Formats: sequence, structure tokens, C-alpha cells
Amino acid sequence: MSGLHIEFSGPEDGIPLVLLHGFGGDGSAWNPVKAGLPESIRVMAVDLPGHGGSLDADGRGGAGRMAKAILAGLDQAGVERFHLAGHSMGGAVSALIAMRAPERVKTLTLVAPGGMASDINAGLLARYAKATSEAEIRGCLDEMSAPGFVTSQAVIDHFVAARARPGQLEALDETYQAMFPNGADEGQGVLPADALAGLAMPVFVIWGTADTVLPCPKPSALPASFAFSVLPELGHMLPEESPDAIIRVLGQALTSDV
Repeated sequence: MSGLHIEFSGPEDGIPLVLLHGFGGDGSAWNPVKAGLPESIRVMAVDLPGHGGSLDADGRGGAGRMAKAILAGLDQAGVERFHLAGHSMGGAVSALIAMRAPERVKTLTLVAPGGMASDINAGLLARYAKATSEAEIRGCLDEMSAPGFVTSQAVIDHFVAARARPGQLEALDETYQAMFPNGADEGQGVLPADALAGLAMPVFVIWGTADTVLPCPKPSALPASFAFSVLPELGHMLPEESPDAIIRVLGQALTSDV
């Protein structure tokens, strides 16, 4: 097994911001957000196990295995405490990391996170896991995004190349199967509500009302301590659709007093 792929940017000192992408992507999904963050912030964009440069890394499979592998990777990088943000499946992994190592997570930002409820568009994700052609990938991303949003050709080309790598489709299928411990018809695995509510660090959640992958919940469905931002008429691919909104929420997180 190879190690975890992490792309570093910004100064070498200070508490870093660790970014975790969603299912089927890689750390480049955060590029629009990274471009708008202050240059003074140390950023670590991680490729989840089974994805991108971490295709053959330890921890492939479900969110729990990924959380353990990422904590080990941060140990190897000498990172003790960090801000953490995760999108979609990366949000579920981020929440698990915060539950398992709360003393290390300074703030937690969840962008349309997985694991909050069983509801999920399993069929769309199944098609996305198998998509290899430009038309198939663009079709899936169009469904995941808000109406009218067009994914750039450069991003599509990047995905086509990534899916062509030997072993990538098998890794995505492995991860997809792990997302549904009771079968796709029963929905995704759900994180324990009491453990979420018990998180002591500041937690920020941002979600689009037109999310076709993970339906935007009512505020009452999340712990009252979470700072919840709802983005009208935006879809699931928020790092690409609305980087400015995520930058705003991350700005609140990075300046939170803990």
C-alpha cells in the first residue's frame, strides 16, 4: 500500500486547515475554495483513500476506515491540531475524525455532509461510480449540481483521466458498497446523533436547498449547537458551485474562539 496523498499550500507554520473531498473526487475539488482563502492559511487538501493520489493507500472502503487512515497520515505529517472541513462523504469522514480525536480538531466545517440521515440518492451515486466517458461524467455532475450550473471542461477532463487509471473503478465500487452497510435500498449509514451533539468544538454546516444527492435537512434535524447555513437553490457540488459561500463559512470557523 502507498501512503496518503496530501497537497500542502500556504505557510509552514500555524494550525492547518485540512480539506476532505467527496465520493468519486479528489483534493482538486477544493481548488476554487483554496484560491479565495487568505495566503496566510496553511492548507492540506487530502485525497481520500481509494481516490486520486491515494488510490492504493491504506484505509480504502468505508468512512470509518478512511477516518483512521487520515488521522494516521496527519500523525506522519507531524500535524497535532487542525481545522477540518469535509464535503459529502468527506463530511462524514470529518465528523468521525472529530468524534474520535476531539482534542485535535479545533473547528469542524461540514459541507452537505454524508451520514446525517439515511436519505441519499444511491442510484445517482451508483451511476457516478461507474461513469468513465465525458458524457457519463458530465451527466452525473449535471444532476448533482444546481440547474444551470455547468462544470468546467477542465474538471471533466480531469475526471475522465482519473477514471481511466487501473484500479480506480474497483476502488470506487468498494467505497460505494461500504456506504450502504444494509444495502442501497436502506440508505446510507447514519452517524450517532448523540455523539454529534456532544462535539465540543465549533461546528459549521452549509447545505444547498436543491441538493439532489443528500437532501438539505431542516435545522431541527441537526444539533442545536451547529451553526447552519442554508444556500437557496444550490446543489450538492458546493465547492465548485459556490466557493465564495464556503470561504465565508470557513472564515467564521478559522476565527472562532475555542
